[in-house]
Amino acid sequence: MGMSVTNKILSAHLVEGDLEGKAGNEIAIKIDRTLTQDATGTMAYLQFEAIGTPKVKTDLSVSFNDHNTLQTGFENADDHRFLQTVAAKYGIFYSRVGNGICHQVNLERFGIPGKTLLGSDSHTPTAGGVGMIAIGAGGLDVAVAMGGGAFYMTVPKVVLVMLSGKLKDWVSAKDVILELLRRLTVKGGVGKIFEYGGEGVKGLTVPERAVITNMGAELGATTSIFPSDEKTMEFLKAEGRINDYVPLAADEDAIYDEVINIDLSSLEPFAAKPHMPDQVAAVSELQDIKVDQVAIGSCTNSSYSDLMTVAGILKGKKVHPDVSLVISPGSRQVFEMIAENGALADIIASGARILESACGPCIGMGQAPRSGAISLRTFNRNFEGRSGTKDAKIYLVSVQTAAASALTGHITDPRSLGKAPEIKMPEKFYIDDSMILSPATDPEGIEVYRGPNIKPIPIRQKLSESLTGKVLIKVGDNITTDHIMPAGSKILPLRSNIPAISKYVFESIDPTFSERALKEKGGFVIGGENYGQGSSREHAALAPMYLGIKAVIAKSFARIHFANLINFGILPLIFENPSDYDRIRQGDKLQAPDILKELNDRKPVVFINETKDNEKYKFKYNLTDRQVKIIKEGGLLNATKARG
Repeated sequence: MGMSVTNKILSAHLVEGDLEGKAGNEIAIKIDRTLTQDATGTMAYLQFEAIGTPKVKTDLSVSFNDHNTLQTGFENADDHRFLQTVAAKYGIFYSRVGNGICHQVNLERFGIPGKTLLGSDSHTPTAGGVGMIAIGAGGLDVAVAMGGGAFYMTVPKVVLVMLSGKLKDWVSAKDVILELLRRLTVKGGVGKIFEYGGEGVKGLTVPERAVITNMGAELGATTSIFPSDEKTMEFLKAEGRINDYVPLAADEDAIYDEVINIDLSSLEPFAAKPHMPDQVAAVSELQDIKVDQVAIGSCTNSSYSDLMTVAGILKGKKVHPDVSLVISPGSRQVFEMIAENGALADIIASGARILESACGPCIGMGQAPRSGAISLRTFNRNFEGRSGTKDAKIYLVSVQTAAASALTGHITDPRSLGKAPEIKMPEKFYIDDSMILSPATDPEGIEVYRGPNIKPIPIRQKLSESLTGKVLIKVGDNITTDHIMPAGSKILPLRSNIPAISKYVFESIDPTFSERALKEKGGFVIGGENYGQGSSREHAALAPMYLGIKAVIAKSFARIHFANLINFGILPLIFENPSDYDRIRQGDKLQAPDILKELNDRKPVVFINETKDNEKYKFKYNLTDRQVKIIKEGGLLNATKARG
């Protein structure tokens, strides 16, 4: 039986388990490379230090700095100094602030077909555009991988997305992934890897492929991947890395768990409406909605070809007087190239505002829209409040739709503009890696800098024989990590200070949550379907752990958050009877008298509701024996140190 690209790479890196086993069984793979960014990296490296390994054991690890670049206080600058000294000491490459967004720079300078990449950012699958198995995870998983540990995952279903035809003018790769989100929803990729194939693949450049794999995260997918072919070779050659090229293709008789067909020539410009990436509609159906702000950039749409397209649309025209247009080049490479060829001048002349090469508005780090605004963004997420303005309405669109709408002042189908700009990939990219610092040649002489905002990692005790506590909050479906642990310019600088950042847990839903949790010395959280979707931020588990949360009980969980809860000793439980969700109320006192014994015996966990005459509920837990051991030890850090 032939193999998919996915299984070729996974089998070459398999260190535990069986790919031929039942989907859902656990496997472990060797990780070649790791990626961190400054919002998650500080904690990841504190955890790496706690493990006690003197040097990273991966082929390559890179610390990128692109999130916490707004320096309104000392905290972010202190963290960057910490990250730089840690990188120098432990054998990690360091991409300085200003060098660009981690996924864009990683694609340009570090992406290699056939390798495995684990990143403490949910959009790490961007590197699937160059043929990598690239997976987003919590920082602790990345720390363990840097220490030489394997990454554990369930055997994924491999879905072939068969692309045929060719994209029409004004239709983009963004519209391909929005079409998939329209069909499958934000839960449609859980437990799956999406592999792209078919004749349509040949017409997509690596940056276009990366747009699609980037937003595969919004499907809940483990990752997404394209084959490595002539387009891949052309891209790597233009980046001066032809020696990194490896051809990778699925066997003709490869077997897939599912097949999805998309005719590229049938697609039109799409937009994801507020407040979920799967609320997709044709742009033609949304025309004439007045627009207040347009933001172009993020790890999804900030490549050279993206900004050249924007420049081609804006050239000789002016941004509508009622619209604020902001643009973030994805990397210094992109920035310098559009400055050199005159495209940047065309963009500036239109009235656009140029931001630094960083995540910026995508994570609520500046450029919050006005109250009640309509903001079009080329980003990957449009969760409520993520922009920094709770009542703003965020639409996700392609760069073509974004630029067209910036000119007209309302949502505009770019096909109405006439002839589309013709953008060619350069034969050679501008290459200057001077802002990527190599590890120190004398690591023993490096003193790690620790600012006053960096606090020790809180550690959970081992699981007790029983659990008792109140239901501190009850939430609905599709609760995101933004709901649990918000981002933004006020909160992100506190990522290395768990006591401080824990004050904001569930702030957008219930500002009293943190205070109540501390007063009650912890308790339980009740959730609906797809609890914890969104980013990889482990702080959405770490801060609740600090507040004493003992278990999260939900109808279903998003992959990364489920793993993060386990990593920090919070038991993720699933309703055996979904109707019991309606029976439990916030404030109810719950008890699990035999929790440890039930886990040891691999039996369902029984909870008693003392508030409701000892009404009983049974909860499942989709945990492997390894994960049960982690929970019992009080988290992955404890378990790793116990193994030595």
